[in-house]
Amino acid sequence: MIGLAEVQQAAQRLAGQVLQTPCLESRTLSQITGAQVFLKFENLQYTASFKERGACNKLALLKPEERARGVVAMSAGNHAQGVAYHAQRWGVRAVIVMPRFTPGIKVERTRALGAEVVLHGETLEQAREHADALAHQQGLTFVHPYDDDAVIAGQGTVALEMLQAQPDLQALVVAAGGGGLIGGMAVAAKALKPDIEVIGVQTRRFAAMVNALTGSHWPQGTNTIAEGIAVGQPGQRTLALARRYVDDWLVVDEEDLEQAIVLLLDIEKTLVEGAGAAGLAALLKYPQRLAGRRVGLVLCGGNLDPLLLASIIERGMVRAGRLVRLVVSTRDLPGQLARIAGVVAEAGANIDQVHHQRAFTLLAAQNVEIELVLQTRGPQHVQEVLAALRAAGFEVAQR
Repeated sequence: MIGLAEVQQAAQRLAGQVLQTPCLESRTLSQITGAQVFLKFENLQYTASFKERGACNKLALLKPEERARGVVAMSAGNHAQGVAYHAQRWGVRAVIVMPRFTPGIKVERTRALGAEVVLHGETLEQAREHADALAHQQGLTFVHPYDDDAVIAGQGTVALEMLQAQPDLQALVVAAGGGGLIGGMAVAAKALKPDIEVIGVQTRRFAAMVNALTGSHWPQGTNTIAEGIAVGQPGQRTLALARRYVDDWLVVDEEDLEQAIVLLLDIEKTLVEGAGAAGLAALLKYPQRLAGRRVGLVLCGGNLDPLLLASIIERGMVRAGRLVRLVVSTRDLPGQLARIAGVVAEAGANIDQVHHQRAFTLLAAQNVEIELVLQTRGPQHVQEVLAALRAAGFEVAQR
């Protein structure tokens, strides 16, 4: 089991190799959550993830003969890019085994960083088995994404930087998948400040570490927007570290993650992926848990697919009442749509979509349902639009 010394040594190796990212207070998020919130912007790393730290530390410790033969890793995203990037910098051959379901953009980014990408298997476990086979066949050094002492120590440098920048932090809230980040951070934080509270966060669909440590029985799902922490089985090293150093665990849902992503984009003007939003999601879901305390959150990654981001933003607008669906029932007469549009415009809303429904309705044959998707200023504005339509004589409902 690693300790503070290994993390401090890793910090020395990483100096000048990875970005020492800022750790800054968010006054607005502090007002929203009731805690004093400090954000560690690991999404600003070159590959947009903390994973660079562990990969870089592992590669720095390779013996000359190991560097000459090269490394192999299994990953569907951030770890792949971290290994590929630093291997390319140091002229080390890198083979990355990725499951066949890996999004094409992540495959191409990994290739662009100089790695040899092998697509194999339908699951991460199958990809891992193939990576082990390649390591044995070709003499490659396997770089585990989380269950490796050098990798864990590298990830732990995040805590060193946070406590150096904000020594008065009282709690760290950290996303956990395999456990490399929270394991390394907890070791370092508890050694430097024994009274600091370390809280892990997992998504309900992938709560393997929570189940293992708390005796809960959350069923494993098949997908999550927090794919960076979608790990079915935590590591043995990381599990032991979490059992010893992590104080508490919180579980969040998909809608919590979506809300946190949108808030960070809207308030902090920073893009995070699902895993990167997990800490804020937990703070929003359980506001009383850390109310009034100085809390550090790690924005651990920012690799979010643009199409998924567009969907999350749109769904966030719906939850905020800034995008609303109304159904207007009226006579099917020329000019009715123009009248409705005029009322909506006068009320200050913008029509995003219009759909006429004549067949799939229980209305009389001469009537029509007009479905409107409107852009509004919020819930109060929605009520004003509804009132305006009703005052104009239209039957309208919010769906």
